Amino acid sequence: MDKKRNNKNKDTSYKTTYEPAVKNINKILNILKQEYPESVYTELKHRDAFQLLIATILSAQSTDKLVNKVTPELFKKYRSPEDFAHADINELEQDIKSTGFYKNKAKSIISCSKDIIDKFNGKMPEDIENLTSLFGVGRKTANVVLANVFDRQAIIVDTHVRRISYRLGLTVNQDPVKIEFDLMKITPRHSWSSFSHRIISLGRTICFARNPKCPECRLLKYCRYGQENI
Repeated sequence: MDKKRNNKNKDTSYKTTYEPAVKNINKILNILKQEYPESVYTELKHRDAFQLLIATILSAQSTDKLVNKVTPELFKKYRSPEDFAHADINELEQDIKSTGFYKNKAKSIISCSKDIIDKFNGKMPEDIENLTSLFGVGRKTANVVLANVFDRQAIIVDTHVRRISYRLGLTVNQDPVKIEFDLMKITPRHSWSSFSHRIISLGRTICFARNPKCPECRLLKYCRYGQENI
C-alpha cells in the first residue's frame, strides 16, 4: 500500500512505451468508441474554418464552454479575416478578455488574419504546412481545423491528449509535436481524429490532471499510470 501511495507523488520519466497499451490499441479505440460515441468533433461552435481557427486560438488556457460564450457576439462584430485584420487591438482585447491571456490572443488573431489576406488572398489554407505558416498557429490549432472542417485525419495534441497518452504509455515524450508523431505511428490513420476527441472527453470526465478516477476508467488494465497508482 505504501509503495502505491508513494508512486502517486513520483515524477517518473519513462524510457519506453507501455506494451499492454501499444499492443492493445485497437481495444482501447473500441472502448473509447463505446464510452464516447458522440465525441468525434470539437465542442467549439463555428460556421467555417476561419471561425474555428479563431475559436481555437481563444481556447488556449481557457475552456470550450467559456469560448462559446464569447464567440457568438464576436463573430457578429467581426465577420471575416479583413474585419479582424483591421480591428482596433485595444477594442479586440476587451471583446475577448474573459478568455484569458487576451493581449497575446488579440495580437495573434490580428496578425493571423493579416497573414490569411496577404499570403492566401483571404482564403483559409487547407493543409498543415500553410496553416502553420500563419502567425501564432501551431500544429494543434491547425489539426483542429483540418479534422473538424476539412475532414482530414489528424492527431490533436491538447493538454488532455498529452497527459493521457503519456499516462497510458503510448508515448514517452512530453513535447506535443513528438507526441503527435508517436500517436500517428501507433493508431490507425482512420481513427486519428476520433481518437483525439474521445481522449479529450476522457480527460474531461475521468482522467483528470489531479485525482483521476482510475478505478472507474475502462482503460485501467491497459494504463501504465493506473496500474502503478491503484
